[in-house]
Amino acid sequence: MGESERGDVAARVYVSYWCANGHETRPSFSDETAIEIPSEWDCPRCGFPAGQDRANPPAPSRNEPYKTHLAYVKERRSEEDGEALLDEALAALRKRRGG
Repeated sequence: MGESERGDVAARVYVSYWCANGHETRPSFSDETAIEIPSEWDCPRCGFPAGQDRANPPAPSRNEPYKTHLAYVKERRSEEDGEALLDEALAALRKRRGG
């Protein structure tokens, strides 16, 4: 299939983006004035964010490690709170069992 079957090719503009690892990415965008070119682009080689300023690429985002339910509980409650809740739950359990 040639150009005549597909129609005219739209005018394109290529923009260079650089990530913190120095990789250059050059996606193309439509050359229309209504199209806004993004300030950042994800690097297809390493996944880091890439910016248009080669000297100051955006810093990679920091991923928080997975936290367990217990880790979140420990953030909200102190050891003393945990002991008090455990004692209260055990007392209620003993009361239900009649002991």
